[in-house]
Amino acid sequence: MDKVRYEELTPHEFRERIAAAPIAYLPLGTLEWHGEHLPLGADGLQSRGFFEGLACAVGGIVLPMLFLGIDRRQEAGDRDLYGMDICMTDRADRQYPSQQMAGSAYWVDEDTFESLLETIIRQLSRAGFRIIVGHGHGPSTRFFLERVDVWRDRYGVECFICWGSEHDAQGMGIQTDHAAANETSLVMALRPDLVRMDALPADPDVWPLGIAGKDPRVSASPELGRRIIALQQERMAAILHEALVRLTPVVSEESVGNSR
Repeated sequence: MDKVRYEELTPHEFRERIAAAPIAYLPLGTLEWHGEHLPLGADGLQSRGFFEGLACAVGGIVLPMLFLGIDRRQEAGDRDLYGMDICMTDRADRQYPSQQMAGSAYWVDEDTFESLLETIIRQLSRAGFRIIVGHGHGPSTRFFLERVDVWRDRYGVECFICWGSEHDAQGMGIQTDHAAANETSLVMALRPDLVRMDALPADPDVWPLGIAGKDPRVSASPELGRRIIALQQERMAAILHEALVRLTPVVSEESVGNSR
């Protein structure tokens, strides 16, 4: 794999990569409960892993993972509940008492998160990036998408997320559920060493705590994860190649091809 992580590049390597393709990839991660079977950093691990493959195919540089993000929040006595702490399903067979999930430590308010993203976008524009792709934790990704027009006008950068195809609703997008078949399959494909399927209830009639989507015990597989990644990498590569040609006319078709 190419050397694509921002923090690992020397200045010379940075100049080479940004000259070939001025794309920054921002993994919008969390430290969040993703079932008993997935790592707490699953959001960022998935988006970073996908971005690293995309950066090898298209060009560009992958930023370090964020671990702070926004989410729904409730006050509960002397503590706050947020994200999957709060049971939102109306399905009786999947309900659970709202509770503080082990390991979740990521919530910030929207003003703080907006200030953080604004600073990151400004710094990336200053460094010479023309295209920024942000994706990962669902609420953070939606928040990012709502501000792309502002950042284009303010900083002259084109911003994208990885949702937006008809495949998303079919479970073939990047991070389209919560720790269920889609996300579990992606982690199986990207970091199989971190998946512990045996930590889930063996009884199929017992729904795993804090999982939203298709049952990963039945529907998840590394093969599915690899199919999703291949499908979405091809789709995003086409989008980014078009943007490179449109936004960076000094980057020729030949140099874009050579960055792959």
